[in-house]
Amino acid sequence: MASAPEHTIAPESPVLKYKRKLNLSGRLGRSDRSHLAVWFWELDRVLLTFIFVLMAIGLIAVAAASPATAQRLSDTTTTLNPLLYFYKQLVWLILGVPVMLFVSMLPKTQARRLAIILCAVFLFLLLLVPLIGTSVNGARRWIGYGLTIQPSEFLKPVFAVTLAWVLSWKAKDATMPVVGLSMILTGTIGILLMMQPNLGATIIFCGIWFVLILLAGLSAQIIGISIAGGLGGLVLAYFFYPVATQRINTWIFGGGEYDQVAFAHRTLTSGGFIGKGPGMGTEKFKLPEAHTDYIFSVIGEEFGLLACAGVAIVFFAIIARVLMRLLDEEDVFTIMAVTGLTTQLGGQAIINMAVNLQLFPSKGMTLPFISYGGSSMIALCLGTGLLLALTRRNPYLNRSSYAKDGFQMNGQKGSHISGQTSGESK
Repeated sequence: MASAPEHTIAPESPVLKYKRKLNLSGRLGRSDRSHLAVWFWELDRVLLTFIFVLMAIGLIAVAAASPATAQRLSDTTTTLNPLLYFYKQLVWLILGVPVMLFVSMLPKTQARRLAIILCAVFLFLLLLVPLIGTSVNGARRWIGYGLTIQPSEFLKPVFAVTLAWVLSWKAKDATMPVVGLSMILTGTIGILLMMQPNLGATIIFCGIWFVLILLAGLSAQIIGISIAGGLGGLVLAYFFYPVATQRINTWIFGGGEYDQVAFAHRTLTSGGFIGKGPGMGTEKFKLPEAHTDYIFSVIGEEFGLLACAGVAIVFFAIIARVLMRLLDEEDVFTIMAVTGLTTQLGGQAIINMAVNLQLFPSKGMTLPFISYGGSSMIALCLGTGLLLALTRRNPYLNRSSYAKDGFQMNGQKGSHISGQTSGESK
């Protein structure tokens, strides 16, 4: 009996082979278990979208403010390109976004370790600023030659994570002196910042510390003493710290024709609800720092108060989104670290916008992701990367009956497993 003829498989054509290689339908799918795919599905993509929106707004705002700063810094021998600071900001974004994405890919344990190491590094650099720092406009805040960095900007996010780590020890051993350690760390940083002088950054660090000790579940007595100490510190700063005295007096009594906050408020409101149009602002040329401290006012003049409200809503949406991610979080360190990072981001935004609205004295503080700045942008990307890493969540963990059964075994044992899964320190 003759056997059936064997099928001959025609060789795959080069075109089909090339198309098959380009077929990426399986990439980043739910069945893809690569590191990139796992990161993509665990990442809070809504939060990342809000951050990218702020970055886009920042590029537009810096492009609007750049001509004013370029004109102010030009002289008879050198004329700066009107869009110089826009081009520089674009470079900082190109450098900062990869940093943010790389840090967001780290597991929680590694993200925590990175923050602690960087906190030690930038605290050391902050100690060196009074000795070898560079002065700009009367403030010694930068360090380096040629390419300078501002250690306090990088210290903000990693300080929040490190402080959360220290305060989380209380959940393991209530007898540990975590409050004293946190006060020493915060106080040391505050003294170094006041020497620069940098009152705005000092307020941010103290604000992060205060919010985190509230979360640490401390007694009402300690919290009351902290509030009294903060108010007393402001009073002492007014009487014995010339920078605070000058700024508070200017805010309360007005500073005449050189009142920066008054300039910012006039610029902010001069555009009405819809603004004068891109590039049509004139009041911005009177601002001393149109591209950094007072960029919110530039947005108001050229794009209107409605655009300013939109910026505020984006920041509010970021804070609300992070709080939603924490609703079912059980790990103490993660809750405190994420809260600290959000306090830094939201607090800095609120202070900057309040200064432009003439509600706060001038603080010399940038608007996150919108104001121009190299150290500020890279540091914000680092902090956002830590925030994204700590809020990563397996979207199918709570839906898996196997996972639920495993977490509920033997009472305390199941609770211990769940704690490790949520990123608890071992």
